[in-house]
Amino acid sequence: MPPMPEGVKEGILRGLYRYLPAPDGDFTYRARVLASGTAMLAALEARDLLAEHHDVAAEVWSATSYKALREDALSAERWNRLHPTEAPRAPWVAQSLGSNGGPVVAVTDYMKMVPDQIARWAPGPFIPLGTDGYGFSDVRAALRRHFETDAAHIVVAALSGLAQQGEIKSEVVAEAIRRYDIDTEGTDPREA
Repeated sequence: MPPMPEGVKEGILRGLYRYLPAPDGDFTYRARVLASGTAMLAALEARDLLAEHHDVAAEVWSATSYKALREDALSAERWNRLHPTEAPRAPWVAQSLGSNGGPVVAVTDYMKMVPDQIARWAPGPFIPLGTDGYGFSDVRAALRRHFETDAAHIVVAALSGLAQQGEIKSEVVAEAIRRYDIDTEGTDPREA
């Protein structure tokens, strides 16, 4: 087994670390994708698709504990509230992600409310993707498509976040929806 990369241990223990930097190159746009477990595979594929087809350099972050990230952020808020004359503390999620990396897409095999725990402390548009709703028995690829957590939906979410920021036009998002054959009139998984 290779040695643990420098600085990763703290992130693992605190709930978030950069798993893979943005690809090298001269990209116009930036995004961050948070994932864990088997959702990491879709995040890595989305990173490649964003770079290859959409001029977006996306970092992939491993979210080891949304609960730990939320507790850290609440502690920072409390400390800041009770120490108004001191320099404010920043939550680990905000420190880690920084403020100028584009939208944050958080994909999980759990319900969206799991990553949503950190939404208010994450910079930029925060778009959670999760398995809310009713599933069915099928292969993993079909389930990811059904729950809108596959690479295509991660790409569209990142582009949607860039459109929310005014970085790209909504037509770019619509083109990606067509490219990845996403059924915009399909049943919402929460209602299936």
